[in-house]
This record gives sequence, C-alpha cells and structure tokens, in this order.
Amino acid sequence: MLTTKELSAWLNIKSSTLYLWVSQDKIPHCRIHGLIRFEPGAIQAWLKSFGANPVKPLPLPTRQDSDDVDHLIAAAKRAVYTSRHGETITPSPRTKEEQHGAR
Repeated sequence: MLTTKELSAWLNIKSSTLYLWVSQDKIPHCRIHGLIRFEPGAIQAWLKSFGANPVKPLPLPTRQDSDDVDHLIAAAKRAVYTSRHGETITPSPRTKEEQHGAR
C-alpha cells in the first residue's frame, strides 16, 4: 500500500491534488483507520484506463480553412489596431520640487 506522499512522488503531482481526487472519489483509494492508502495494482489499472480509448485524429485544415482564418485575423487586426495619427502626447508629471516650489 502506498502513502499519499509516495504516490504523489510516483505520479509527479502535489499531495494536495491527491487529497482533492480522494475527496471527489476520482482515484482508487482505501482508508485504514482514517489514513488514506493506495494499492499499486489499482493505481496501475486506473492509469491504463485513460489510454484505453483511441483518440480520433483531427482533420488537417484545407487551404480554404487557412484563407478563412487569415481573413478573420486580418479583420480582427483592423478592428483592434488604430492609427497613431492625431495622437496627443501627455506631458510627464512634474517633480516634487516644481509642485511645491523650490526651498
């Protein structure tokens, strides 16, 4: 049986994450006199369960999709960026001496 510290080191995650998963029954565990323990075989089976379903690959984008994306990006840039023509420059704040008079 593994302790929370041992399993967190094995999975390379924080102990607090394990405690959260235990409280949400997301990971196989057992309690022995209030102590949380993990059976290595049950953890191995749990880990394997995540890779059991093959993932369907995403379709590659077509040239038309790329053109649409380029068009959307260009439109977004036009909507966000403004020209600097007519921009006013604000003067920097005066120093303390100027504000209160030199002493």
